[in-house]
Amino acid sequence: MQLTSPPNIYFELKKTIDNPNKSLADVGFIIEQDPALSIRTLKIVNSAFYCLPVPIASIKHAISIIGAHELQNLVLATVVIDKFSSMPGGLLSMKNFWARSLRCALISKELCIYHNNKDDLDSMFICGLLHDIGQLVFYRRIPELARQIGLLVESSNIDEIEAENNILGFNHYQTGAELARLWRLPEIIIETIAQHDHPDYTGAFANVASIIRTGNYLCKIDTVDILPNIICNNIPVDDLSNIIEKAHNQFEAIFKLLYSTPPH
Repeated sequence: MQLTSPPNIYFELKKTIDNPNKSLADVGFIIEQDPALSIRTLKIVNSAFYCLPVPIASIKHAISIIGAHELQNLVLATVVIDKFSSMPGGLLSMKNFWARSLRCALISKELCIYHNNKDDLDSMFICGLLHDIGQLVFYRRIPELARQIGLLVESSNIDEIEAENNILGFNHYQTGAELARLWRLPEIIIETIAQHDHPDYTGAFANVASIIRTGNYLCKIDTVDILPNIICNNIPVDDLSNIIEKAHNQFEAIFKLLYSTPPH
C-alpha cells in the first residue's frame, strides 16, 4: 500500500455531491456499494456521536438527517483510518495515534459548538482528525529518520517540531499539508494542517486552525485547572471541563466503530 494512495470513494462522493444533477439517492448508492462501509457508517450515525432521537436505518435517511457534506467527511475519516490502521515494525502505535487524533477532533468540534461557529462546524471534525497525518508519512517513508527524531525529543529539551526541522529541514505539518493537497482535499483541511504550528497565522482559516490547535493541546493533558486562559480561548474552567467530558463520552462510543479495539 502506498501512503499517497488517495481515498477514492471520497472523491466519488464529492463529485456526486457537487453535481446539481445528482440526488441524495445517488450519494447513498455510492456508499451502499461497499456493504461494510455502509454498515459501519450507519452504526456511527446511530451512536452517541450524533445523539439522534430515532434510529437511522438507511444511508439515504442518514444523509437527510446529518447532511451530505457531513456524511462525506465521516466516510473520509473512516477510510483514512482503515488505510492507516497498522504500522510495520512497531515504530508507532496506530491505535494510540488515532485515539489521540480522534480526541482532538471531538474536542475541536465541541469547542466550535461552544463558540457557536456554525460556518466551520462541518469541517472541524475532519480537520482535527487529520492534523497530524504527516507523522504517518514519516514513519512509513523514512522510518529510520522518524526514529531519530523520537530519540532526539526523548534525549534533549526540544519539542517534536524543532527536532523534525533540525533533522529533516521540514516538519510533519508541512508534509501532512502536502499529502492533503495531493489527495485534493478541501483547502480548509490543507491550510489548518499547514498552519497548525503557526499561532500568528491570520489567513482565511485562522479561526479553525486556532480551535484545532487548542483541541490538540487539550487532548494531551490530565487537568484543565492549571491552563492559562490564552491557551483555552478564555473559556471558563467549568465550561472547558464540560466540553472535554462531552468529547470523552463521544470518544467511548465512536472509537470502537472507527478502530477495531479501543485503547486501554
